[in-house]
Amino acid sequence: MNFELTDEQEAICDAVRALAARFDDDYWLARDTACEFPWDFYTAIAEAGWLGIAIPEQYGGGGLGITEAALVLQEIAASGAAMNGCSAIHLTIFGINPVVKHASEELRSRVLPRVVSGDLHIAFGVTEPDAGTDTTAITTFARRDGDHYVINGKKVWTSKAQEAEKVLLLTRTTPLDECAKRTDGITLFLADLDPSAVDVRPIAKMGRNAVDSNEMFIDDLRVPVEDRVGEEGKGFSYLLDGLNPERILLAHEAIGIGRVALRRAVSYAKDRIVFGRPIGMNQGIQFPLADALAHLDAAELMARKAAWLYDQGKPCAREANVAKLLCAEAGFRAADQAVQTLGGFGYAKEYHVERYFREARLMRIAPVSQEMVLNYLGEHVLGLPRSY
Repeated sequence: MNFELTDEQEAICDAVRALAARFDDDYWLARDTACEFPWDFYTAIAEAGWLGIAIPEQYGGGGLGITEAALVLQEIAASGAAMNGCSAIHLTIFGINPVVKHASEELRSRVLPRVVSGDLHIAFGVTEPDAGTDTTAITTFARRDGDHYVINGKKVWTSKAQEAEKVLLLTRTTPLDECAKRTDGITLFLADLDPSAVDVRPIAKMGRNAVDSNEMFIDDLRVPVEDRVGEEGKGFSYLLDGLNPERILLAHEAIGIGRVALRRAVSYAKDRIVFGRPIGMNQGIQFPLADALAHLDAAELMARKAAWLYDQGKPCAREANVAKLLCAEAGFRAADQAVQTLGGFGYAKEYHVERYFREARLMRIAPVSQEMVLNYLGEHVLGLPRSY
């Protein structure tokens, strides 16, 4: 085993850290407060070439792995950008993976160079209000009509739909009750977000307000056959090529949030004088911060292992899910303890840890809840009866 990053990976971390430092906590507080997409940051990331880090070189990308993409996102989160910074770009990094692996060469050549340059924004349209985590229960339907499909349905929690030109859209092309398996009859499209056929409505939410989350109502959206990803009816299997990387990348983002929260808490604990001594001398402050550090370190190792397995082409569903579970808990624990350490000031926006807390809380829900991860591990790893 070798736990060291390569020279190239270290250089990636250094470069991203330096770029992210140009956008301080006040920048992210302002974007979050105004519910304003971080265009300056997005443009800087695109111009530096990080958007295409995991896209093949033949389309202008870096041709690197999920490990390197994870390092980029962890550094961005740890800069204080947290989920506002990561969510602005991670759909571009991982969400496009089914297109990279399964789309026609014509579709890849048409869209991937624009993804790499930052010119093309893509939303991720999977979740539905009446299906939630039960992805096979979606009802958004694509009906073949000559050389087009006509799509009707609704999606929810679709990030970046306000900025996006296209959406990676999961549909049914065969009704569920006509399928031999629940995962059959599902088809994936890279569809235009045509405003004449798609009504996008923002969702007011607790945090990560610089990147919008939306409901989408789709009414007779016409999508050319050439914008279908892979074969009709096999979209669920293609989607899996986005889900495991998603868990791995989100795990690293959670670690990044935990690191910056811990860093701010430690700095405050060293400087804050109460009863004639820094509060960091008190074990009631010191021990919880040390405990948060230990959990972050341990969870990070699992995230790195999951990324390595994926990049080696090895099965990684177990490790990706465990990484998401542990990193989400560790990141939230660190953010929660940062608020506790700062006390009343931890509740004040100007100290920023309340923003970390709000965004770290999201990681225990998305992209899959902790409970659904445990369901997966219970059934597919431990071999216990399906519990739902």
